[in-house]
Amino acid sequence: MLVSFEAGRELSQSTAAPLVRDELPYRLRQQSLLGEFGRNAMQTRDFRQILQRATELCAQGLQARFAKVLEFLPEEDRLMVRAGVGWGPDTIDVVSLSADLGSPAGYAYQTGEMVISNHLDAETRFRTPPLLKDNGIRRAINVLIERGGEGKAFGVLEVDSPDPGRFDEADADFLTGFAGLLGIAIERQQADAKLQEALDHQALLTREMSHRVKNSLTSVVGLLRVQARSSQSEDVQNALKDASSRVATIAQVHDHLWRGSRIGFIDLADFMNEFCKKLQGTTGGHALHCHADAMLLSADHAIPLGLLINELVTNAVKYAYPAGPGAIEVSAREIKGHLHVAVSDQGVGLPDGFDIDQPRASLGFKVIAGMVRQLQGHLTVISNEPRGAHFLLDLPILPEPQE
Repeated sequence: MLVSFEAGRELSQSTAAPLVRDELPYRLRQQSLLGEFGRNAMQTRDFRQILQRATELCAQGLQARFAKVLEFLPEEDRLMVRAGVGWGPDTIDVVSLSADLGSPAGYAYQTGEMVISNHLDAETRFRTPPLLKDNGIRRAINVLIERGGEGKAFGVLEVDSPDPGRFDEADADFLTGFAGLLGIAIERQQADAKLQEALDHQALLTREMSHRVKNSLTSVVGLLRVQARSSQSEDVQNALKDASSRVATIAQVHDHLWRGSRIGFIDLADFMNEFCKKLQGTTGGHALHCHADAMLLSADHAIPLGLLINELVTNAVKYAYPAGPGAIEVSAREIKGHLHVAVSDQGVGLPDGFDIDQPRASLGFKVIAGMVRQLQGHLTVISNEPRGAHFLLDLPILPEPQE
């Protein structure tokens, strides 16, 4: 429904004659601008950019110098200028208008009707807002910006002009079409904002959970170490120390998870550097050298990988250098989409006839075999070539590159 207020029509003879325009190109230009805005609105996620572009194109479409988007503020019962063209620098997000029926914009918002006023200075039903008076606005056209779902409309789309001339019903239809597209864009943006808020909240909960798991596991590590120190049996002490080392490895992965930039993933280079620093304190004088390429690794893969490295380094510490300290090398590199991990030493090597696939009583080698299966990888063992033991892991566990 269109409300056109033509108060003061008798004054029209004294005003300048409307500019003559070629109607067909004028209307075709409006349709082109509607299409352009539709494309822009669907391609950008910048809320302010969408509002600003709408005012620019509406001003072009109605051959006016002024346009603005007004957002309704329910707590203040006012319409705030959120975007615009032609206005002074202290207008957007500063100037607001009353949302009552006493102004063209307020009337459009309250009734949902399109409002055309071609003689603001002669209006008897409306007061002219100071913003329009200060800029010499003679005529204005206002339409409601609706949005889907429940709740009130977003606000009002308004085009203003200080020039003589007339806005007509076809102009109102053009502006209504624009407001419809703008309402869809606003609804989508607000839905995106709610989704992002939910995702951020979920990320916060995930990080908090990883942080708490890490703290809980750290407490378990402390308890295991206390029990190891109080035990009279060397075998029990060693078993408890190994258990505490494994739990500490899992805790360290969770420590990286809650501090990481991407939920559910860790940076392998950072993790390996810190992991090896902590392992260095348990090597009994052996030199531990680590290198890892920068890459992301999911938590599901980082935990078994950490356990694998922990077991292989622990075995090297125990058996590689019976005569004294030596060097242990750990590396992790990406090769053709696979993660290649190597743990090696230059010690006495493995016993003759050693076969990693044969059943063993050692819990450490059971853990190694189990983690390799879990990661769906392949383990190659090389001994005394030329010396020492070399464990080579080929793991298809790297995430797909993000486009």
